[in-house]
Amino acid sequence: MLKNKKVLLVCSPYYKKITENLVAGALKVLKSNSVEYKIINVPGALEIAPLIKIYSEKLPQNNFFDGFIALGCVIRGETYHFEIVSNESARALNELSITYSLPIGNGILTVENKGQAMERSDPAKLNKGAGAALACLSLIKHKNNISYE
Repeated sequence: MLKNKKVLLVCSPYYKKITENLVAGALKVLKSNSVEYKIINVPGALEIAPLIKIYSEKLPQNNFFDGFIALGCVIRGETYHFEIVSNESARALNELSITYSLPIGNGILTVENKGQAMERSDPAKLNKGAGAALACLSLIKHKNNISYE
């Protein structure tokens, strides 16, 4: 059902090891479902949604990507910046998904500390990259199987 599907992973490698773990989890899911993929890195979590929008606008006639996976990590610091980045990156991804019917799996971790991030990105544990990939694939399946009968 997912053969010949293509997904774009848009990653913010600000926290390199955490993002690598998220990508590893997502790729395990994609490969096990025979889904093709491309990976693009952006500087931070706030740049993920704009890049997804750019790709969805530039390539709609080709249906080049059937879905998108957002991967990255935001760790609380001492300033209000954490709330802005966390809230706005999630809002932007939801808005894109709903407004343009784009299957997007959100794997941007928003955590209090690096320990929580490592736990949630560990490929042998709660890998949220795998969860984001599963969410994206689920949305692709639903989008492709809508029936009015």
